Amino acid sequence: MNYSGSFYPEKKDELLNYFQFFNKNRVNQYSKINPRAIIVPHAGYVYSGSVANEAYTLCKKHKYKRLIVVGPSHHCFFEGASICLNDLYETPLGDLEVDLKYSRKLIEKYSFLDFDENAHMEHSTETQMPFIKQNFHCKVIEIVYGKIDYENLSILFSELLESKDNLLIISSDLSHFHSQEKANLLDEFCIEGIKKQDLRKLDLCEACGIIGIKALVKVSKNLNLKTEFLDYKTSYEVTNDKSSVVGYCSFLIGE
Repeated sequence: MNYSGSFYPEKKDELLNYFQFFNKNRVNQYSKINPRAIIVPHAGYVYSGSVANEAYTLCKKHKYKRLIVVGPSHHCFFEGASICLNDLYETPLGDLEVDLKYSRKLIEKYSFLDFDENAHMEHSTETQMPFIKQNFHCKVIEIVYGKIDYENLSILFSELLESKDNLLIISSDLSHFHSQEKANLLDEFCIEGIKKQDLRKLDLCEACGIIGIKALVKVSKNLNLKTEFLDYKTSYEVTNDKSSVVGYCSFLIGE
């Protein structure tokens, strides 16, 4: 738990209070699709937790064997992607079991996948784990990507989405440190690109996890999956500072 106490509470009771607050203020009570993947933000819970919670709570009634969390590396530069081979993933709510057998099979099959311990000191994926522990009873896989083409990730995503036992979680924040007005404009490109499965629009947006988003959008279009927009906010709602904000959105992708 490298980021507990900063991005999210390190104490169980405090974390549960966050989830209780998020659930009391949910925007989406029902979904029109059967979720196969979600897009969620990864900032501090005080800023983006409610946006991420919209997606997780709509998926919790579905039965999955494993959740695959995919996020960009912010702190470690490397080629390709790293898949976690630790036995357990610790959260304030208890440990999550890592699906090592499935993870090792993926490493054997894809040349761009490896295991680099340093890559997994990563908040884009760690911030998802308490949501998973709170809402699901299943194993997890953590994939952190560095320098990689979205085409490579899309091949992996295609395989992951072949099985309805899997829920694919793509972690990304949107634009960073622009005015509220400019952030809204940039983020609209991203939101519309996801909604309409338009990779050209995504070229115009700013998102730290754009590689994962593009890969998912490409696969979703190929598989004729539907997209459902859930929520969008910026940090302005917490800071009341319009001069420099970060954007967050959440989506369901499914049948």
